[in-house]
Amino acid sequence: MTEELNSKDFQQKVLNADRPVLVDFYATWCGPCKMLSPTVDEVAKEVSDRADVYRLDVDKAPDVAGQYGVMSVPTLIVFKNGQPAKTSVGAVPKQNVLDLLD
Repeated sequence: MTEELNSKDFQQKVLNADRPVLVDFYATWCGPCKMLSPTVDEVAKEVSDRADVYRLDVDKAPDVAGQYGVMSVPTLIVFKNGQPAKTSVGAVPKQNVLDLLD
């Protein structure tokens, strides 16, 4: 299972990371988020040698979600060198998630 982030560890684990980081912004009540969750877990295992993958519950960390303009969930954002590099909104196929990290 993919590790859950909170507002406190976002800076250290995402913005200060020395490799790409994929963050799945989600909500527990979101149907498409539940559909995407197993895909994110699969991708996390596949890319563990070159990227980190985390989840962030937008209801528990609205400050972070707001800072990055997350208006709907699920939203996937890849951060590189502490900056958002690529974004995807909605439940997408596994290859689309992998493509975000390329």
